[in-house]
Amino acid sequence: MDSPTPPADTPSAGPAPRRRPPSRLDRGVLDRTRAGSALEGLRWLGREPESRATLFYRAIRLVAQFLLFVVFRFRVQTSGQELLPRGGYLLIGAAHRGWMDPFLVIHALPVAPRAWFLGSGPSTLTARWREILIRRLGGLLPVWRGGVGIDAHVASARAVIANGGVFVQMPEGTVSGPPGRLVPFRAGSAVIALRTGAPIVPLAMAGTEELYVGRRMASRVLAPTSARALLGETWDGVLPPEGSREELALAKRLALRFEDLLGPVVAELQPGTVDPPAHPRRLRRKLTWLFLRPGRLDRDDPNDPNAPNAPSAPSAPSAPSAPA
Repeated sequence: MDSPTPPADTPSAGPAPRRRPPSRLDRGVLDRTRAGSALEGLRWLGREPESRATLFYRAIRLVAQFLLFVVFRFRVQTSGQELLPRGGYLLIGAAHRGWMDPFLVIHALPVAPRAWFLGSGPSTLTARWREILIRRLGGLLPVWRGGVGIDAHVASARAVIANGGVFVQMPEGTVSGPPGRLVPFRAGSAVIALRTGAPIVPLAMAGTEELYVGRRMASRVLAPTSARALLGETWDGVLPPEGSREELALAKRLALRFEDLLGPVVAELQPGTVDPPAHPRRLRRKLTWLFLRPGRLDRDDPNDPNAPNAPSAPSAPSAPSAPA
């Protein structure tokens, strides 16, 4: 809710009021879902999700590495890669705090087998040229709000796993949230894990909530596990009917186990990514929002003028500033 604006002839007792930043999702893009024209998963891709790394993918990967690690000088410390299976598994990644997270996943994995992300269509496919490029490059199986339901994404996961690839999910479902701590996981990732029965590799990530030149980040691959191992004796191993309340209840329990695994590791990694307050943060705003539509993030302090999404200073005490 906006703070009230004081009259022009009354001095403000506190900081100048700010206009609430806009939502990060473009309503024009979401209209595609409402109109029924937004395709999801394999229907959008239009082909089998390959696990081999094509020459085009390898070239784009090299360009991305040059930009991220040479131009922007991002520094990523990764561990646990010796635990990775050969392929054909689910990867559960958290904490999801920015556009850099998929690149942290790719950085932790070998060039092949390919990673395929269950990712937001509204956040990613914001322009026609981006949609054409990403479809040709591969790696995304989009989901849309109000979409066709979980079955399409289970089918996507099964296709990726059958081809020996890596199906990546970030169960928080949002980049909002406090640094170093998780927000509750959504149950969809657990439903997919239950229905596919595939091995599960947890990946902890930290340091992507704000980006600037030379930013430190970290990731850690945890030991592969399975839904059966995570649920233990609390589950008899019998899958409930698909779409039933019993399946949803079991999925919620499994999602909590994902949180139990990843939460402490994310908290452990986060301090190693934090620079002192006096450390230069060049291009902070531009890099933090480079591939995101600026808007609200729950972790931001509205009274911090240096927050990545903080609006610019007001032009007069009697009027709120325009959003950044």
